[in-house]
Amino acid sequence: MPAGGSSPTAPARFRRGLLLGLGLIVGAGALIAGAVAAGWWARGELAPPTLVVTPPPLLPPDATPPEPLPEDGAPPNPLALIDVPIEVLPGWAEDDLGGLSEAFSRSCARLEGRPADTPLGSAPLGSPNADLGTIGDWRRACAAVLAVPADDADALRRRLAETFTAHLVFDRKKGRDHGLFTGYYEAELNAAPTRHGPYQSPIHGRPPDLVSLDLEPFSEELAGQRIIGRVEGDRFVPYPARAAIDAGALPETTPVVLWADDPVDVFFLHIQGSARVRLPDGTTRRIGYAANNGHRFVGIGSLMRQRGLLKDLSMQTIRDWLRAHPDTAAELMAENPRYIFFREIDGEGPIGAQGVPLTPLRSLAVDRRHIPLGALVWLDTTQPDGTPLSRLMVAQDVGGAIKGVIRGDVFWGTGEAALKHAGGMAQQGRVFVLRPR
Repeated sequence: MPAGGSSPTAPARFRRGLLLGLGLIVGAGALIAGAVAAGWWARGELAPPTLVVTPPPLLPPDATPPEPLPEDGAPPNPLALIDVPIEVLPGWAEDDLGGLSEAFSRSCARLEGRPADTPLGSAPLGSPNADLGTIGDWRRACAAVLAVPADDADALRRRLAETFTAHLVFDRKKGRDHGLFTGYYEAELNAAPTRHGPYQSPIHGRPPDLVSLDLEPFSEELAGQRIIGRVEGDRFVPYPARAAIDAGALPETTPVVLWADDPVDVFFLHIQGSARVRLPDGTTRRIGYAANNGHRFVGIGSLMRQRGLLKDLSMQTIRDWLRAHPDTAAELMAENPRYIFFREIDGEGPIGAQGVPLTPLRSLAVDRRHIPLGALVWLDTTQPDGTPLSRLMVAQDVGGAIKGVIRGDVFWGTGEAALKHAGGMAQQGRVFVLRPR
């Protein structure tokens, strides 16, 4: 979940991409340059030096590409959809579709109560997204797909082909059909309800004086944009940055959700946006995104490399270095002004921007200015070791660094095992959106 802070129900992502903010993807040509962090927390912002291979073209050489963007006139839509037979989607016959029905049913439930004739992606976010039909179209598609037994992959695949058409997403602005895909996960950490012993690092709830201001009422041109701050006297001012918050700038009435035993874990929690927390009595709780302080994200990985502190950048190596140098670590972490506030959440997993629990390897964070939440998306990319990762996913989350027509963040699950996959993912790939017939 995450972009612009428009929904307190999100977080997992995100929003999620784990590697682009604590480091950079470096190089040129087939190497991706580092990304700019903005949005709710800052998933998708750390990546190790990773060679990313441009996928081979799916369309025949004589296919007509979409028209380029006009130089003037009405605001253009940078997204184009190219019809593709669903049966030729890379890996279509190999996906076992396990967990797909569960993830899709959660998104389908979010359609209840919405007018049937409105588009699936109707939020006024300032940029037109893919035309994937109406809420009514998707309700009918949901009923058709979910009527098939979830464990019958062949029958489910046939029903999907009968119910949907497939469309390759093309970025008219960049003139290409591929983009960057990263991974994210749900962190695990130790914390206690009260401050004592090793539990000295606060995980703050939303401060009572934090105001998130929707700018659309002031101008239609500002639709989808928000600013975050607080009122001091008769002025609306920016909210304090991380360093000031760490020094005590929050109101005394700001709630502390839990007290963690490791400030480095809390810092990475602010990047991931959600966590499963182990309490001293052996029970667990989940916490998720509630709000942010409105400041941009600054990735400390790039700072560490620039200063010669660390050459081998990965989430694990950065975390180990910070723990080994606590005095320097505190100063370094304070250079990221963005601060995230949390809340306890109920449910089976971290909650994405669509307001549903995320499903490992079925939930995808997207830029919802272009791909609406709830859409079915066929992902064609690779894992960090080059193994193909081609599967049907559901757009259920957003992320601070997940910006652009072809950009995604794969949710890998919870804990260290998921981190091993998510932490090194920075791959090129393509997406195909499905549209109800």
